[in-house]
Amino acid sequence: MKLWTGRLSGKMDPTAARLNNSLAFDQRLAQVDVQGSIAWARGLGRAGVLAEVEVNAIVQGLEFILAEFNQGTFVFQESDEDIHTAVERRLIELSGTVGGKLHTGRSRNDQVATDFCLWLRETVFDLEKALVGLQVALVERAKQDLGVILPGYTHFQQAQPVLLSHWWLSHFWALQRDRERLRSVLKAVSVLPLGSGALAGTSFPIDRFALAADLGFAEPSPNSLDAVANRDYAAEFLFWAALLGVHLSRLAEALILYSTSEFGFISLADEYSTGSSLMPQKKNPDPLELARARSGVLTGKLTGLLATLKGLPSAYDKDLQEDKLPVFEASDSLALLLPVMSGLIATLTVRGDWMRSTINPQVLATDLADYLVKRDVPFRQAHHAVGQAARRADELNVTLSALPLVEWQTIHPAFTEDLFKVFDLEYSIAQRNAWGGTAPAAVKEQLELAKRVLGE
Repeated sequence: MKLWTGRLSGKMDPTAARLNNSLAFDQRLAQVDVQGSIAWARGLGRAGVLAEVEVNAIVQGLEFILAEFNQGTFVFQESDEDIHTAVERRLIELSGTVGGKLHTGRSRNDQVATDFCLWLRETVFDLEKALVGLQVALVERAKQDLGVILPGYTHFQQAQPVLLSHWWLSHFWALQRDRERLRSVLKAVSVLPLGSGALAGTSFPIDRFALAADLGFAEPSPNSLDAVANRDYAAEFLFWAALLGVHLSRLAEALILYSTSEFGFISLADEYSTGSSLMPQKKNPDPLELARARSGVLTGKLTGLLATLKGLPSAYDKDLQEDKLPVFEASDSLALLLPVMSGLIATLTVRGDWMRSTINPQVLATDLADYLVKRDVPFRQAHHAVGQAARRADELNVTLSALPLVEWQTIHPAFTEDLFKVFDLEYSIAQRNAWGGTAPAAVKEQLELAKRVLGE
C-alpha cells in the first residue's frame, strides 16, 4: 500500500522500491507505532475531528492489530513500504473507510520520530538493567577479592600495588558514568514530536500536551521544524553505546592479558571460553575478544550517523531513514554483550597467590620516597635518592628490597634500618587510606558507596 500514489501515476522501479522501503528493519517499531496511533486517534477525538464512534472503531482495530503483532500472526504484504503503511493498510481492512481517517493531521515524519522515541525509551530501560547487572558482578567480585593484591600498571609497567577489589571497582565507576549518561538519553527522548506534521505543525486543534501525557512524554516539542528533523537522541544513544563499548573493551583487554600464561592472574570458566580446531591445549577468551571488537563497530555506527546528519538541509529528508539501523544494531549488540560480561566476571577464578608473587619490590619505590619525606627530606631530593637506589640495585643485580643497608645509607643518611618495613605490601597499601585510595578501609567505604549507588 502506497500513501502517495495520487501525485504519481507510474509504478516505481522495483530496485528503487527496495532501496526506498524500510519495512525490513522498521517493523520492530510495530508495537510502538500502534501505541502512538491509538493516542493520535484519541487526540483527534478530543479535538472534535473524529466522532466518538469513529475513535472507538479505530482504537478497536488498532488493538486487534497489536494483538496480531504480539502473537506473531500479523501478515505483511509485498506492497507494505514501511511499518506505518502496513499498520494503516491492515486497519482499513479491519475497520473500513474510517481507518483512512487516522492519518488526518499527521505525517510519517512526526509519526516515525515519535515511534523511534517510544522504542528508545523502552530500550533504555532494558539496557540499564543489563548495565546494572554488570555493575553488580563487579561489586560482588570486589567483595570476594578484598584481600587480593594486584600489581598496578602505568605505561604497562608495574607501578604500585593495589587491592584487586580497587581495580574491579575502577571499572564499576566507569560504568556508573555510562549509566548516568543513559539517563540523559532518556531525557532526550521525552519530548513528543507527534503533532508536528510534516514540518509546519498540524492545522487541527490537537491538544499536544494531553497527547504527550497519554504517551508518557514529559512535554511536546516547541518547534515543529526541529521536531521532525531532530535525531540528537539517536546520536546521543550511539555516543553512549560507543563510550560504553570503550569501557567494556578496556576491561576485556586487561582480562585477556591477565588470563595469558605470561600473566596467569585469572582463569576464565569453561562456559566463557572456546577451544581450537587444531591445538588441543588452547583455552581462548573469545567473548572478551568479541567485546573488544564490538567497541570498534559501535564507534563506527556513531560516526556513520553523524556523517549522515551533518549535511541535511531541511526539516525531513529521506536520509533520516538510515537513523534506525545503527541504533537497533547497537542496542542488540549491547543487550547480548552485557550479560555475557557479567557472567564471565562472576565465574572467573582469581589466582591471588601467584598475582602477589609477580610483584617486583621496585613498585614500592614511591613508598621509599615517602619514607624520606616523613623524615623532612624534600620530595624532589627523596625521589632522586630512591632513583639512585633503583639504579644501584640493577648494577648489583639484586632487587631493591635486597639492597644492603650500607648502600642505602651511602645514597642518603636519612635511610635507617626501619626502611625495610616499607617492603611489606600490606603496609604499603594501608598507607593509601585517603578517600578513593586503595587501602582496605578506603575500599570498604567505596564498596558501601557503590552499593548505595546501585540501590538508586
